[in-house]
Amino acid sequence: MSRLRVLSGIQPTADSFHLGNYLGALRQWVALQDDYDAFYCVVDLHAITLPQDPVLLPHRTRVAAAQLLGAGLDPDRCTLFVQIHVAEHTELAWVLGCMTGFGEASRMTQFKDKSAKDGTDQASVGLFTYPILQAADILLYQADQVPVGEDQRQHLELSRTLAQRFNHRYGQTFVSPQPYILAEVAKIYDLQDPTAKMSKSSSSPQGIVDVLDEPDVIRRKIARAVTDPGSEIRADPETKPGVTNLLRIYSALSGEPVATLEAQYSGAGYGGFKKDLAELIVASFAPIREKTQQILADEAGLDRVLAHGAAGARRVAGQTMTVVRDRIGLLRAVPDPDGA
Repeated sequence: MSRLRVLSGIQPTADSFHLGNYLGALRQWVALQDDYDAFYCVVDLHAITLPQDPVLLPHRTRVAAAQLLGAGLDPDRCTLFVQIHVAEHTELAWVLGCMTGFGEASRMTQFKDKSAKDGTDQASVGLFTYPILQAADILLYQADQVPVGEDQRQHLELSRTLAQRFNHRYGQTFVSPQPYILAEVAKIYDLQDPTAKMSKSSSSPQGIVDVLDEPDVIRRKIARAVTDPGSEIRADPETKPGVTNLLRIYSALSGEPVATLEAQYSGAGYGGFKKDLAELIVASFAPIREKTQQILADEAGLDRVLAHGAAGARRVAGQTMTVVRDRIGLLRAVPDPDGA
């Protein structure tokens, strides 16, 4: 019996993934490759919905891929590739865009939120059609399941709607993807503002723990993390959001329930607790950082891994697009009889 297929992607918009990325996605992607036919994509086309430095973007794309490998993705057990290396993504996005209503796209929450914040004049057409490209990413590989968090659930519903619409109009072509609900991980908050989600776009550098941070940098960030009045180490999001955030991080990395940690540190001060947490994070990220650095030191080798992944992705994507083109009546190309 063939394995179910999963697909997920991550943007290369920073020099390192952060703790929230690792706990919420990367660690779970590694586990999925054991039981699924897993496709993982560095989605550089999605990244350019906002301006990117053309010198930094290819570097960050390699760094993103290297971190995925460093975290445990195995190119022999999954297909890892870069979005731009598979041209069928943009071709299918155009086809699906021609089947998506303007009002339908306008209702996507992320576009509404970002355009409301910056104004529609500042929002690009690319940002508007982002969910359609995302649908193409998924449907192109006939993904059975898509790992999603709550913020992406609406986009997956659009993918399902477009798959069903195409199938109804042209005949059974696409798998209608189901959500794969990732194991629940408590939301990780900013170390300096424990009421705000840890985020590259809104957090200060001191509010984020990066996967590639050096050990002493991690120790300083945890030591300076905002705590709360009093010295009791207990979870209470309302009155002790800082300590609650640190307890959640500790629990997610150690596997110990928050209640166990509360009992373990009963009567202890913040200093010892923070020191232990910092060492846990250092120990968790050190092998990933070291392997990532080794992979990046062999840029040609990394590019070969990505080329191999792209070749595998193109085989699947090409099969899908051959069917799509035939179903909608696009004329097939034929070889030039003169060989020109």
